[in-house]
Amino acid sequence: MAPDATHAEQPIDSDDLEIAYIGGGSRQWAPNLIQDLALSEFDGHVRLYDTNQDAAETNAEFGNWVQDDPDATAEWSYEAVDDLDDALDGADAVILSTQYDPRDTFVHDLRIPKEYGIYGAVGATIGPGGIFRAMRTIPVFRRFAAAIRENCPDAWVFNYTNPVHFVTRALYDEYPDINALGLCHEVLGTRWHLAMLAEEELGMDAERADVEVNVKGINHFTWVDEARCKGVDLWPLLHELKDGERGSKRFTYDDLKDDSVFSDNWQVTWELFRRFGVLPAAGDRHLIEYATSFIADGQDSLNHWGVRRTDADYRAKHWTPAESKQTTNVEGWMEGEREFELESSGEEFLDILEGLTGDGPYVTNVNLPNSGQISDIEQGPVVETNAVVRDNQVKPVNAGGFPRPVRSMVQGHVDTIETIIEAARTGDVDLAFQGFSIDDQVQTLTPDESRDLFGELFAAETEFLDDWNTDDSEVLAKADTFDA
Repeated sequence: MAPDATHAEQPIDSDDLEIAYIGGGSRQWAPNLIQDLALSEFDGHVRLYDTNQDAAETNAEFGNWVQDDPDATAEWSYEAVDDLDDALDGADAVILSTQYDPRDTFVHDLRIPKEYGIYGAVGATIGPGGIFRAMRTIPVFRRFAAAIRENCPDAWVFNYTNPVHFVTRALYDEYPDINALGLCHEVLGTRWHLAMLAEEELGMDAERADVEVNVKGINHFTWVDEARCKGVDLWPLLHELKDGERGSKRFTYDDLKDDSVFSDNWQVTWELFRRFGVLPAAGDRHLIEYATSFIADGQDSLNHWGVRRTDADYRAKHWTPAESKQTTNVEGWMEGEREFELESSGEEFLDILEGLTGDGPYVTNVNLPNSGQISDIEQGPVVETNAVVRDNQVKPVNAGGFPRPVRSMVQGHVDTIETIIEAARTGDVDLAFQGFSIDDQVQTLTPDESRDLFGELFAAETEFLDDWNTDDSEVLAKADTFDA
């Protein structure tokens, strides 16, 4: 069956775009977007909405400040608004980029599972931490979807919020006709890496845009079974490299202690390629949370495969611009304390927008409900494949299926995601625990341990889980770690 296209009833007016940015106080994505828009061929207006109004106002000030840069090619204006409906009213495009303060949430997602022997490297999209992030976020995104339905039903919605597969699915679960795309740069990183291999091993002059892949999977657990660079088949090269020195490196903690937590040594990637014959297309730090045998021995396993763990202390500091390399200190730029150079982020938002407004077709990876683009996964769950973007339409590409062992791994995570989505419709805590229980990381625990881990995480984050019905929960009543 051919996959269905996502399309809006009303075309976008490329001369005067109205963008609603939900999570407009963002410390990374919003400053990147502002610079991309300033260098674009579009003009328009951005309304920034955030529960942290001060942060949204700072980004609005920064956006208007960037417009005075001599390298700016477009005309944009920015304002911070304090009402969600006002932000969304009549928007052509909606950007979703939100998270709770990690000092109150994310640090628990990392610290508490570690006490039970679970050493997830990221804790943001799957595993006990990722599931609780989803449980915090899904109800909020259902409200966003309902507000979009009321205020801008034909808008194109770009979701960057993790866990991408959970929350993009929640948008469609609330509003099936929404035009929402889940976006992630992990596949882009794989294409960049393949371009680098083509340069180093084949002597080609290559960039990310020169690499074409057939990608399929779920976000952060995507797979490639075809790869070409400027028409050259890269598959023979990959098979050669996987068994050579490049594909067989091993590490210790001391080898990695000075590396960034985002360094990617591709050793998990090569091992999975050797095992299953298809190439993973996400960073190793994400892959190990889905293929959990790589973290069976905790910290030593992570380091052995060249992965550094993102710990709770890092996530807490990430929220503070002065202490984080990821968080952007826009005040420092505006006050002249840091040199500012207007530059592109390398993200694909504008490329997609150009395709939607008629400058296409454009092909890239997106997360959409499965309508046949992956042949051996049920229809409905959000999957990640390539899609063709053209005038007011996004059509996923038929990507085929998986080798049986890979399909089994992917399907298990789909079952976890779908169970949590179903539980969130009514706030059913016990059904959510069922989804939590079948997660690969959680299944390393005894039944009592998994129940107590669930209860301890719930207790630590109760204030962010108001939409869940704790009064009728049997699992929380039995958990020694949860005190109602």
